Amino acid sequence: MAKIDRLGWADGMSFTAYGVRVGVRVNEPAIIRDVIARFPPGSKPASFRVVDHLYSIIFGEAKTDSKVRRLSLAYWNILRISRSRKFAEMLDAFESHLQLTVAEHARRRVFVHAGVVGWKDRAILIPGLSHSGKTTLVERLIRAGATYYSDEYAVLDERGRVHPYPRPLGMRSAESTNPKRVLPEEIGAEVGLKPLRVGLVISTRYKDEARWRPRRLTRGKGVLELMANTVAARSQPELALTVLPKTLESARILKGVRGEAGEVVDSILD
Repeated sequence: MAKIDRLGWADGMSFTAYGVRVGVRVNEPAIIRDVIARFPPGSKPASFRVVDHLYSIIFGEAKTDSKVRRLSLAYWNILRISRSRKFAEMLDAFESHLQLTVAEHARRRVFVHAGVVGWKDRAILIPGLSHSGKTTLVERLIRAGATYYSDEYAVLDERGRVHPYPRPLGMRSAESTNPKRVLPEEIGAEVGLKPLRVGLVISTRYKDEARWRPRRLTRGKGVLELMANTVAARSQPELALTVLPKTLESARILKGVRGEAGEVVDSILD
């Protein structure tokens, strides 16, 4: 840490997110706004002198007419988490790591890898890790009139309700390996404002030409489905196992493979 401390930092701040105290410092004042834009939804500025996690961001992108290769770097405490010639790619890695860190250590909240939309005053949860197709399905549900809550994390309180986590959607395409950040309003989404009870859980993954013929799961098996996608399943198992059954108290739980997202939207919202 002492070596990183000596690099010289031009600006920084601390904030809290879901009870986690985080500090960020940068070597260029001009990039602090770009960094702040990647904070988790609901983050609040603070004035901590001691934080739980410290991120150090180094801007090193060369000018277009320069032959000098410079790298942008991101550190979490003393661990380097990103090294890239493209500042935006480094920011993507920083954002992903930061949000996962907050999800892992959040207090009195359980983060589940899941897309979430609101429909008829109930939440629809779509659990799944990256590349499972949940963002695509969330986007199609939004276009069909559902309310946007999240495309990455279902944030559950101790009563089992889902809270909004309206980060930009990470839309993937065949042209790029990196997801494109799309603001909810860019696709006409209404963003949820209040916590909801879960009415439906859709455990699914994309399979080419598959037909949507889901089977219904018991509440116990539904808890296992969510537990497999819970960020703090190992670090805070007691909290997770207390909250997840409450989350599914009045929910239908369906599991099955699907084809194109647009083919299952009507069935889900029916």
